[in-house]
Amino acid sequence: MEDRLYLITLFDYYGDLLTDKQIEYFQDYYFDNLTLSEISENNGISRNAVHKALREALDKLVFYEEKLKLMEKRNKIEKIIVDLDDKIKEEILMLV
Repeated sequence: MEDRLYLITLFDYYGDLLTDKQIEYFQDYYFDNLTLSEISENNGISRNAVHKALREALDKLVFYEEKLKLMEKRNKIEKIIVDLDDKIKEEILMLV
């Protein structure tokens, strides 16, 4: 399940960098929960072609994150904010 959430989050960051078909297949598979067979039937192509396009999309998403690290940077920033928030709460409690 974490892999699915990870990939969907990567799609949020880098989805616009995929081809139109890769975006469509990704959304069908991950958001609409269609099977590869259902996607292939809907698009009039082979199941293998859908699988290949989806695999290429996933590889691109991971590649972009490895190079740009936008998600990693956001996670670091969120941790810093949480840590700061905890320190502020501690200081307020000490004043009371």
